[in-house]
Amino acid sequence: MELLQLQYFLTVARMEHVTEAAQRLHVTQSSLSKTIQRLEDDLGVPLFDRKGRKLRLNEFGSKFLCRVERALFELEQGKLELSDLSNPEHGTLELAVTTASTLPNILREFRKKRPDIQFHVQMLTTHEMVTLLHRGEVDFCLSSPPIQEDGIECQIVFLDPILVAVPRGHRLADRNIISLTELKDESFVGVKRGYGTRDLVDSICKSAGFAPTYVYEGDEPARLIQLVEAEIGIAFIPSTARDSREQIKYLQVENHEFVREIALLWHKSRYISRAAQDFRDVVVDYFGDVCKLER
Repeated sequence: MELLQLQYFLTVARMEHVTEAAQRLHVTQSSLSKTIQRLEDDLGVPLFDRKGRKLRLNEFGSKFLCRVERALFELEQGKLELSDLSNPEHGTLELAVTTASTLPNILREFRKKRPDIQFHVQMLTTHEMVTLLHRGEVDFCLSSPPIQEDGIECQIVFLDPILVAVPRGHRLADRNIISLTELKDESFVGVKRGYGTRDLVDSICKSAGFAPTYVYEGDEPARLIQLVEAEIGIAFIPSTARDSREQIKYLQVENHEFVREIALLWHKSRYISRAAQDFRDVVVDYFGDVCKLER
């Protein structure tokens, strides 16, 4: 059994398609198929149920996948640890976020502390983020809501009030505080289902007796303020994502715990480099300063 066979198997198992897996691995389909066949011959059992170029893990494959993921995970952690020990001033920080409003300020502070460390950031849904966490493919996630699952460390770093953004010409723009029920007939702009803030808002509105009517659903939270300003609809906006545009008014919601929790997440078994430890310190310090300013 060779390491290359295991890496190929892992990719095929996750994608369940020979053509797409071959493209991801930059190898020919025939080469990939032969490698998987040799692995199955070595093991003495088939790992997939085949239908054309589509593959689906069978019982043997599912059991073997758990072991392969664990083995390759440990090898990858070993590489990360040696790289960190040999060259601690350089490297790349892998980040995933479901909430990006505070990220520019956090990265600015981190870059002051570790200017030679690169970073790669992905904006993901909660489900996508959890998948990468369990695979150990990211150093940290900045998430709302927090995730409580085996193998994942979760540190809540901030309680972020959710406000209602309306254009200055809106019927509620002269108010500072409103009740949720006053919004039941409004048109909203928001992110798609699967993003933590959207799911939280929908749940709280449901408890208040209505479901928000969305005229726009996207995957770019920063665009929502522009749509509110254009009077396309109103929006639920976390306080950390407020924009200082003059044509927008932010209203508080009364009698509700309308607050999202922002958490820093990491895999319990992933190697935490010194740069990653510094990033965690920057995140905690940043939100600590925000809390002081709001008091």
